[in-house]
Amino acid sequence: MEGVAGALGPLFLLILLGALLGRLDQPGGDFWPRMERLIYFLLFPAMLVSTLAGADIQQVPVGRLALALLGAMGMLGAALWAANHRLGLAAPAFTSVFQGSLRFNTYVGVAGAAALHGEAGATVAAVAVALMVPVVNVLCVASFIAAGTLGTAGMRASLAALARNPLILACLLGIALNLSGIGLPGWSAPATELLGRAALPLGLVAVGVALRPRALLRLDLGVWAANLAKLILMPALVLGFALLLRLEPVSRDIALLFAALPTATSAYILARQLGGDAELMAALITGQTLIAMASLPFWLRLVG
Repeated sequence: MEGVAGALGPLFLLILLGALLGRLDQPGGDFWPRMERLIYFLLFPAMLVSTLAGADIQQVPVGRLALALLGAMGMLGAALWAANHRLGLAAPAFTSVFQGSLRFNTYVGVAGAAALHGEAGATVAAVAVALMVPVVNVLCVASFIAAGTLGTAGMRASLAALARNPLILACLLGIALNLSGIGLPGWSAPATELLGRAALPLGLVAVGVALRPRALLRLDLGVWAANLAKLILMPALVLGFALLLRLEPVSRDIALLFAALPTATSAYILARQLGGDAELMAALITGQTLIAMASLPFWLRLVG
């Protein structure tokens, strides 16, 4: 139990540091929006390429990991659509609930995996990102299309953005370099690794900066439904799959970690651009990130 707290505690301290910097508006101006773009388009993709290109993927039970993570994601997504008529949410609010229930914060996930299980954890986490990022993006864009919040132009733009998603492209490149046996030749390997090392601490601070404390005042049905789905139902489903599929401890822990993560801060931008309820999304991001400081250790202690 102390090991879980010791691994995750420093990550949450960095998030709280970011929240403090955001509250104080430091360093000011548009520093953090620009830094977040740098992390998203360069540093985090570099970390994924570096990890996947040199990883011993054969040691990861990819098939069973995919069944656990994607199976739970598909079941929860279907359940949300089935329950939508009972929830009675407007289309923009439902798309935010859908995102808040399925999206996950990759920065916290990869940092937590490395803190919990070192290089082995980071490798499983990179595989989990490669599996989940394309699927969750397709499902979330599909939810906007099905809810009718997109016009024709918005649909084209969202599909084009999906094809250019830097995390998806980084995963594809890293896997291709790995399977081809090329890897990262010469100086490119240490250079890419150095870039990737900057991604996680800066990403965690940026998560804190993006929190909106005022959004916590919103406590309607959408907030309760998304928090229940993301922080309780999703990890419970993945844990059930992991035990049923007999995942070994490292893969089981990382699968559970990714299932119990709070939703992604990037979901707010998508909600604004694609017709979702942006204020509800801000409430979900802020609330889930704070609640996860207690719920994440709980789930990991449950299997630890």
